[in-house]
Amino acid sequence: MALRKELDLYACLRPSRSLKGVRSRYDDIDVVVVRENTEDLYAGIEHMVGDDAAESIKIITRKGSRRIARFAFEYARRHGRRKVTAVHKANIMKCTDGLFLRVAREVAEDYPDIEFEDRIVDNMCMQLVQKPELYDVLVMPNLYGDIVSDLCAGLIGGLGVAPGANLGDEAAVFEPVHGSAPRYAGQDKVNPTALLRSGVLLLEHLGEEAAARRMEEAIAAVVAEGKDVTYDLGGSTGTSGMAAAIARRIAG
Repeated sequence: MALRKELDLYACLRPSRSLKGVRSRYDDIDVVVVRENTEDLYAGIEHMVGDDAAESIKIITRKGSRRIARFAFEYARRHGRRKVTAVHKANIMKCTDGLFLRVAREVAEDYPDIEFEDRIVDNMCMQLVQKPELYDVLVMPNLYGDIVSDLCAGLIGGLGVAPGANLGDEAAVFEPVHGSAPRYAGQDKVNPTALLRSGVLLLEHLGEEAAARRMEEAIAAVVAEGKDVTYDLGGSTGTSGMAAAIARRIAG
């Protein structure tokens, strides 16, 4: 959180793409969550009101909404995506989420080649479970992005395979969606897939497309084979063993 604020990493990119060999109810998920990373209730402006109540202030700005919406459309255009969906609760939070939605609609007018729609966040969650194939790039404020991206991770088998990137105009930080796991430190058992897929996002960000594809294909091949994988993927290999198997695939 501190790095996101200090470096103004305003765009959190969380792609959810199915991997063959990972147990899931779905076979062909390919959804990208673009989460605004600096505003909303996560701005951390909250306080007690006496002893019996607490207040938290939801910050949504035109600038923040515009740049995250534009990021989503630019990402969609660069990656050949067909549609951007703005996710909100403007039916209830007419001022804050209403502003976010109005700005997203304004930005959408600059991208006539990309379909635009909006969904109320609770309905969006239901739609993702029922008909995930209808969705492509989802853009939303901070809190909803945190929740919906975990839902999307569940669609592809869990947080162990879900990568993430925090992007700004001057810097970028790449990390798995699951964050740290201190209780597993030193045990050589954690699934490295999410972290390695975050490395793929790093390579893409640097323009190293060939290296990114090679790494992505190596990860997919090892997971699909199911031999050198961690316990949560049905194997008995440790973190380092799975990473080594992927490295061998990359080396050819």
